[in-house]
Parts: sequence; structure tokens; C-alpha cells
Amino acid sequence: MTEERQSQYLRLIEQLMRCPNGQEPEVLDANADLLDAGLVQTMMQVATMFAHENNPDGAKFLIHVARELAKQLGLYPQTPVQE
Repeated sequence: MTEERQSQYLRLIEQLMRCPNGQEPEVLDANADLLDAGLVQTMMQVATMFAHENNPDGAKFLIHVARELAKQLGLYPQTPVQE
């Protein structure tokens, strides 16, 4: 991952953190070229940093968005439903 790409990920994460609640899908759609495994990884790194900096709400938000994005990208392991 290049430094430029990393900077783009961080800018997108900042936009997500600042956007009004419920507008996250629009922000992500507007940055579709950045939606990949690298973004998910960067979100998790930032969420970890937030958790260590006593920002649990920010950490939970980013983990939630990263998990949903990973599912959409097919990166999140699907566990079979037990019957």
C-alpha cells in the first residue's frame, strides 16, 4: 500500500467520522475506488488507536463500518448457520 493510498484511506475515514448519522453509505459510494481490503485494514488500525485513546464510540463505529464493508467485499468469513 502506497503512502498516497494510505492518506486517501485516512481522509475517507475522517469523512465517515464527521458525516451525519445515516449518510455513511453515500460517503462510501462517493469513494467507491477506495473500497477494498486495505481500507478495511486501515479502519481496524484506526479503531484500535481510538480504543487506546479512550474513544470507545469512535472505535465501535469504525469496527461496525469495517465489518459491514468486509461483508460486502466478500472478505468477512461467513459462518454456517447451525440447524
